[in-house]
Amino acid sequence: MRIEQVEVFPLRLPLRSELKIARGSVGSPDSGAPHIYVRVTSDDGTVGWGEARPSHRWSYETLETVVSTVRGYLAPAIVGANPEDIQGIHDRLDTDIAPGATTGQPIAKCAVDVAIHDLLARSRGVSVSELFGSRRGGDVHLTWIVSEPSPEKAAKATSEAVALGYSGVKVKVGFSAEVDEQILAAVKETAPEFFIWADANSGYNVAHARKIAEACARLGIDLLEQPLPANDLLGHRNLVERSDVPIALDESVWDPAQLVQAIRLEALDTLVVKLSKMAGFHRARRCIEIARAAGVELVGSGLTESPLGFMAGVQLFSAYGVEQADLNGPGQYLADGPAWDQIDIERGRATPSAGIGVGLDIDEADVRRFLRE
Repeated sequence: MRIEQVEVFPLRLPLRSELKIARGSVGSPDSGAPHIYVRVTSDDGTVGWGEARPSHRWSYETLETVVSTVRGYLAPAIVGANPEDIQGIHDRLDTDIAPGATTGQPIAKCAVDVAIHDLLARSRGVSVSELFGSRRGGDVHLTWIVSEPSPEKAAKATSEAVALGYSGVKVKVGFSAEVDEQILAAVKETAPEFFIWADANSGYNVAHARKIAEACARLGIDLLEQPLPANDLLGHRNLVERSDVPIALDESVWDPAQLVQAIRLEALDTLVVKLSKMAGFHRARRCIEIARAAGVELVGSGLTESPLGFMAGVQLFSAYGVEQADLNGPGQYLADGPAWDQIDIERGRATPSAGIGVGLDIDEADVRRFLRE
C-alpha cells in the first residue's frame, strides 16, 4: 500500500460562544473558527481523514500556514510512502519542515498524522485504539471550560456545567492574580466536589505565579497549568519545589525531547497531552509512555476541534486511560461541523466510537458545506 493523494480542505466552522485565553480571543460567533481537514488516499482506494485546528493566539500556526505547509511541503513529501511506516512518514515530514525549538508546524503535521492513522486502521478493519493494541475503550471525562472575567460570571458558568452533569471544569486564568483568585474561589464554592483545573496559558510573571499557586493550594484546586512562559522551565521547577498544587505543562512540551528535558529538570508534576501540539498520534503516544515511565501524571486537552479531531482525542485518551480531558469543540463551543451527529457526549462523558479508524464516517459533501475557499 502506498499513499497516492493528499488533499486539503480549509474550513470555517460556526461557534456558539467566544473562548478567551490570556492572550485574547481564539474564536467568536462573529468570526467563526479555522479548521483544516486533510484527506489521504492510498493506491488501493482506502481513505483517511485528519484535522488541524490552528489558533494564532495560542501558537504561531494559522489557517493559511497550515494550508500552504501541507499543500506545498508535507503532501509532496509523503506521496508514494508506505503508510505502515509511521516513523518513516514523520522522518519525511521533518525533513521538509525541519524541527526548531518545537516539532516544526506540529498542527499541520497532526492533520497528516491522524489521517494516515485513520487510513491505516481502516485498511485493517479496526479502530485507532485497537491499532494501538488497546481494547480498553473506557469513557473520557470532559472538563467544561470556564472563561469568564468575573467571579459572578464564572460561578454561573460552573453552575451550567453542574446542570449538564459534568464532574470537572477548566478555569481560564492568567489575567490578574487578584481577580483570578476570586474567580477560582467562586468556582470552588459552586462545585466543591469537581475536578478543578486552572489554566494560565503562560499568562503570569514569577511573582504572580507564586501567588496564584499558593491560592490554588489554599482553595483546594486540583491542578495549575502553564503559569509561566513556555521557555521558563527553571521557573516552573521552582514552582514545583515550592507549591502544594500540582504544576502541569502544556505550551512548554510539544514533543518527546522537550518532555525529557522537563522531567530531567523536575519542572512538572503533570503533562497536558494534545494531539495538535504533538504532531498527531505518533509523538503523543511516545510522550504518554515517557511520562508514565517517569511517574508524571497525565491530562488530555484539545483546541476546540470539530467531531473529527474530538474523536481522535477520545480514541487516544481512552486507549491509554487518560480520564480527564478538555475536549470542548462539539460539546461547548462549536455550533456545527462535519459528522456532527456521529459523536456521543452524555453528562460530560465522551464514549469512543465503535467504528473503524478514528470512528467517524466523513462525507466530502458535508465537509464542503464549510469550505472557506
